[in-house]
Amino acid sequence: MASPFRERATAIARLTCSRSAFRSLWLGALAALAALAACHGSDAVDPPSRPPGRGDFAPTRTTAEVVVRGTTAYTTTWGNSAAAASVFYIWDVAGQSPVLVDSVRVEGATTLGDVAISDDGSLLVIATERSNGGLALYNLADPRHPALVARYITANTTDGVHTAEIGRVSGRLYGFLAIDPGSVRPAHLVIVDLTTPSAPAEVLNRDIGRPFVHDTFVRDGLLFLALWDDGLAIWDIGGGGAGGTIAAPVELGRVRTVNGEVHNVWWLKDPVTGISRYAFVGEEGPGQLGVSSSGDIHVVDIANLAAPREVARYTVAGAGTHNFSVDEQRGILYAAYYNGGVRALDVRGDLGTCLDAQRSTPPNGTSALCDLTKMGRELRVDLAGGTNRTYVWGVQYLDGAVYASDMLNGLWKLPAAVRP
Repeated sequence: MASPFRERATAIARLTCSRSAFRSLWLGALAALAALAACHGSDAVDPPSRPPGRGDFAPTRTTAEVVVRGTTAYTTTWGNSAAAASVFYIWDVAGQSPVLVDSVRVEGATTLGDVAISDDGSLLVIATERSNGGLALYNLADPRHPALVARYITANTTDGVHTAEIGRVSGRLYGFLAIDPGSVRPAHLVIVDLTTPSAPAEVLNRDIGRPFVHDTFVRDGLLFLALWDDGLAIWDIGGGGAGGTIAAPVELGRVRTVNGEVHNVWWLKDPVTGISRYAFVGEEGPGQLGVSSSGDIHVVDIANLAAPREVARYTVAGAGTHNFSVDEQRGILYAAYYNGGVRALDVRGDLGTCLDAQRSTPPNGTSALCDLTKMGRELRVDLAGGTNRTYVWGVQYLDGAVYASDMLNGLWKLPAAVRP
């Protein structure tokens, strides 16, 4: 595989933009994409009157996911042309507003989706799509200058790795890869042992999800799978007491949340209250890039792993959720909400008990659920409406700040919400 080469943002030639329409997302969640300006080959333009907290340049590539460790952030890019290859950006986030440090090309990929950092800070993992999909693995001995360790591409990943979460099970580091459905093969899950990053080793390959396996969440030997219209599944992979392993998982339970389209999940373990019964599920419905989105947050009670049940919801009119990050120490969930900005929710305590006046029935639902807005659980809204045209893909809480990747504007650094 061709090695990525570094391209300094300050040295990038600025090319003339042409109008073009982004092609539809494979998952069908953004069904009608607006025609947006895109410069293929140019990576930065001078931002107009930059508000506080926004990164110091406006990318001409479409921003995707964000991950932050210490004072360095990384953002990926979505929907690149084959000729332009893909790029991820490196940011200094020590100050009030992110400052671009560098950018790295990833050849042979038209989209970079998930980006993750290992718990010890040594490894950066980037998912690549579409054809020749796989992983790009980088050593972070120098966080501002990631060094390529390996490109992992196999027959089981080549249709495209849409998301790649990483986590440890029994002391070993694994990647959990959601593979796009292809022309021949349906969507499938691949689990890869990344303990030796220079020699990734596949340990599981299983067709699953209808029509997608979209995302995963791993903790304490449990694996949560976002299986779109097949719902949320919970697997024992070493901690569920059912004898499951990474190579031979055992399904413990499954729930189909209202309206399906199970996109992502976060299992909350509150270190203050000790409550660990709630999983938060993101639903990604149809939308238009830069304009609209749809889909609720569904709260699932998993106290009984064999019979998880939906007990609450959070909805925003005219907007839909994408990815989550949770400040578990303070019990605050931050949700990227596309055109709805960033939503901060109080998720501490009992979420499944409420007054009748605090309930609402989801579209296509048959029963009323606790409504987090009516329960007074919404703490703050950022980057929605006003003069900033934003479309927030990803969010991460870290050390008192919230970082939001905006598909249209790059990276924001926001103050954390405050509990009442």
